Amino acid sequence: MLKKLQVKQTLFKSGETKIAVPLTAPTPKKLLEEARKAVAAKPDVIEWRIDFYKNVLDQQEYRNTQQQLTHILGKIPLLTTFRTQHEGGVAPLSDEQYFKLMQWISLNQLTDLLDLELNRDASQTIPIISAAHRAGLKIIISNHEFQQTPSEEEIITRLQQMATMHADIAKIAVMPKNAADVLTLLNATYHADQQISIPLITMAMGQLGKLSRISGSLFGSVLSFASVGEASAPGQLTAATLRKALEMLSAK
Repeated sequence: MLKKLQVKQTLFKSGETKIAVPLTAPTPKKLLEEARKAVAAKPDVIEWRIDFYKNVLDQQEYRNTQQQLTHILGKIPLLTTFRTQHEGGVAPLSDEQYFKLMQWISLNQLTDLLDLELNRDASQTIPIISAAHRAGLKIIISNHEFQQTPSEEEIITRLQQMATMHADIAKIAVMPKNAADVLTLLNATYHADQQISIPLITMAMGQLGKLSRISGSLFGSVLSFASVGEASAPGQLTAATLRKALEMLSAK
């Protein structure tokens, strides 16, 4: 199933894997320095992991930093992610604070793509998705399993649920305990890509899962995360290594 989503200069489509570089610096100065290094690596997406950002609830500082950041990024789309501690993030926010922050970012159009977690209260998530879409933002709904790899059927079910919630992209990351778990993730990705009408992002984390980070074009994942500085997830490759691997797989 051929699926496409245009965000600024980046076209997400099945059969191709784009590269996202996360930013994890805690202060404005360090973040902007990190952003310049990331842009030099020529990624397709920059992810701002705002759970690492020290003053994430200071609206004036956040807005000022975001404006400077988008100037540095130019035409590169900005993906904004607050990864909660439930799913491997670093900063403690109550559910109320989390939803207020996501709503504020949406209403003020402070990003191009916004990550929302599947396992939050749907009665609060759905209005944020609607507000984001009215503001012209795209939504990634995500789910992370740091202890296990669910069954193929369960992975597909979760991705389908994200599509039902009107995500623009559905994302799942799992932790494999053996090679069979990696195959489960890849099989689920392949079959979900045939059934679900929106682009998918999937990955197996850790050393075992590195194969899944480079094989998206074969199985149906449209984005892979890579580091320029600090890795933001276990098993993340550097942007340069990932790009070489993707080029090798796409070579005719």
